[in-house]
Amino acid sequence: MPLNASAIYPSSDPEFISYPSRRSVVHSANGMVACTQPLAAQAGQRILRAGGNAADAAVAVAAALNMTEPSSTGIGGDMFCLFYNAKTKKVEAMNGSGRSSGTGSLEQMREDMGLKAGEKGTILMTSVHSVTVPGAAAGWVDTVEKFGSGKVSLKDVLTPAIELGEEGFPVSELASAFWRASEETIRHASPNFGEMLKTDPNAKGGKRAPRAGELMSNPTLANTFRLLAKQGKPGFYQGTVAKELVKVVQDLGGHITLEDLKYHADTGTEPTEPVSLKFNGQNIGAVQSKGLDGQPSQSTPAHGVEIWEHPPNGQGMVALMALGILEELEKTGVIRTFTEKDHNGAEYLHAVIEALRIGFADATWFVTDSNVVKVPTKEMIARPYLAERAKLFDPKKSSNRLTHGSPAHNQCDTVYLATTDNEGNGCSFINSNFGGFGTCIIPKGCGFTLQNRGAGFSLDEGHPNVYAPGKRPYHTIIPAMLTNPDDGTLHTVYGVMGGFMQPQGHVQVLLNMLAFKYNPQAALDAPRICIGAGMPDAGNVFHRVYLEDGIGEDVAETLRGMGHDVEIVKGFERGLFGRGQVIRCHVEDGRYVYSAGSDPRGDGAAIPV
Repeated sequence: MPLNASAIYPSSDPEFISYPSRRSVVHSANGMVACTQPLAAQAGQRILRAGGNAADAAVAVAAALNMTEPSSTGIGGDMFCLFYNAKTKKVEAMNGSGRSSGTGSLEQMREDMGLKAGEKGTILMTSVHSVTVPGAAAGWVDTVEKFGSGKVSLKDVLTPAIELGEEGFPVSELASAFWRASEETIRHASPNFGEMLKTDPNAKGGKRAPRAGELMSNPTLANTFRLLAKQGKPGFYQGTVAKELVKVVQDLGGHITLEDLKYHADTGTEPTEPVSLKFNGQNIGAVQSKGLDGQPSQSTPAHGVEIWEHPPNGQGMVALMALGILEELEKTGVIRTFTEKDHNGAEYLHAVIEALRIGFADATWFVTDSNVVKVPTKEMIARPYLAERAKLFDPKKSSNRLTHGSPAHNQCDTVYLATTDNEGNGCSFINSNFGGFGTCIIPKGCGFTLQNRGAGFSLDEGHPNVYAPGKRPYHTIIPAMLTNPDDGTLHTVYGVMGGFMQPQGHVQVLLNMLAFKYNPQAALDAPRICIGAGMPDAGNVFHRVYLEDGIGEDVAETLRGMGHDVEIVKGFERGLFGRGQVIRCHVEDGRYVYSAGSDPRGDGAAIPV
């Protein structure tokens, strides 16, 4: 009698990365896919080999990730992407986030949350009222139509994920751990919990979360993908899927309507103007003039990089502000140009922590739906404003309570993946349920959970991000990209997932690569810091500082002496530092060459084409 998967691969041990594991940088001249699941990366590889481009491959990977890692992402959530067009040398952005119901109101939401007049509170992440209209389905369609190659159809793009759902796939180690951690929440969130659990006659109710190495299938999600592939947006936002989505939400007391879904489909994913900052701090121009091996290279210019982020309602502003503040501090001599031996030392980390805190102080106030409230996006990354905000930094001690600034003219969680192709295009793509499986609510016969992105709204009247009908909330998901400012060529496609950890990861991984000369894999491997455990602290702006195991206890003690509330995180809990992907680009003999890394905190890999 053959052994079952749990007997031959008992990876239920909560220890996470119990011993160091070395990964090499992965190189390719024909395109690259980097994500948290090898089977999903394989889906993108398959589309690239079929003639699709980076955008086509990104959607294939996003769909396959929904199947293999539903704890992080899905068609019931939202997406953002940045696309680099090698022909035009332009970066374009697409906002695939959904809105609150058009029938709601702040008064109704406060009542739903049981809040009295004047009482502070939030929309609970487990509440049906945190469900906003899923934007991912429309985003996938629009990404393929706007940025895709035209050589593969939406059906082609979704087929790898459909096959995984119908034929079954072996579950990865961390995916299993996340699944098991959410099993009870899934059971109690809706009557349809069995669609996303594995059948087991010996389990409670005949269903349980899959273990690592076991086969898992999801034919109902495969059918949802088939409907989208065949009918386009109406296959999700009208018909059976839409009706079941609205029914389960309304049965649980929520307010999403069929009209809300149809409005999103008709409106479509919003093309937006990406925001950028030219960064040449920490002597990175000198680093840029060298290749990955540290030797002089003609393929990279010596004038820093231009960092591209998605605009509000995304929080990419935090990364740009933090980097701009660090550059201002260096220019004025408040901090020095750090050397390789300073990496993750107390002086360096103090500067990064404080710059991020200042960025978050502004973003958590100003970032919201810019179609509803004017967001001072350009003013927040203008050099004069960054110089003014940099004055809040004290090189000797931690800040206490930071408040937002006043930019001129102001009127008022997740999978990340990266793809490139043999034509030089790049796609920085992020798709999210927000918290884990989102609300864990499953529309009958659909095989996916609904996001809890509405928890990102404020319920305080007068706040720019206050809940309102038909409005997009503050969004944590942010794709990123680097270009060479001298000639506009692609430098790097990268990102780090994980709630409010994302801009923190963007800053640290970028500085690892460019200031400390780490290759793409090493830049991801290096221990990170996280303020606020990836989520905002109540009553203060990201007060507690978490240091990943590998940063020395002496560093922790020095930071404590500066007033920081520090905790070192080990084992499985290291997941709070996010999971990133990096694909770096250079040109040699007229060909694009990609060098990629994938975060060891995830199950994934960088896979060449």
